[in-house]
Amino acid sequence: MPAARESLLDAAFTALVRRSWSTVRMVDVAAVAGVSRQTLYNEFGSKEGLARALVRREADGYLAGVERALAAHPDPRERLVATAEWTAATARDNALVRAMLTGCWSERLPAPTLSAVRSSSPVPAQRRADGPLPSPADFVTLVRDRAVAALSGPGTTRTDAAELARSCELVVRLSLSCVAAPPGDGGVTDLVKAALTPPHRALGPTS
Repeated sequence: MPAARESLLDAAFTALVRRSWSTVRMVDVAAVAGVSRQTLYNEFGSKEGLARALVRREADGYLAGVERALAAHPDPRERLVATAEWTAATARDNALVRAMLTGCWSERLPAPTLSAVRSSSPVPAQRRADGPLPSPADFVTLVRDRAVAALSGPGTTRTDAAELARSCELVVRLSLSCVAAPPGDGGVTDLVKAALTPPHRALGPTS
């Protein structure tokens, strides 16, 4: 039941904003979502399963935002700037995304193992959540590859593709550095624009 699952994840996320994960009770999550505790256990199996599902959902939400940012502008540089801005803003506002991108999990947060766990769940979404969860290095690759796919055109040569991949990875890593150590005036926007100022043939002429 997807609607109940989303309601339970929303309730768990709201609870996490207000208090540490160790004090979040399954019965309270079920009550806030308006479903039975048995429904919660049917969906997630355990509190650990709920934590994995919550982390998986926030990771998917972050990556969906990356894809929106990469489609938001006609200019390739502006797409990369938008991706960096999305990364910095989401990490600032979402503690789980910040922890996933940096690998720094505070005591307030759930900290599921990133490797897959044995799953006997009949729920497909939970079996996926019980699979591997992305590490900071995985996010670099995932975002870089999405950016390369979004910015590559039919005339992109192998040399251009390699240069484009380097540019995209530079932007991703610069974004993550801003998550770990927020910049001052101008923020990530100015840093990314400065990094992309030298000629990057794969991105086209500067405007």
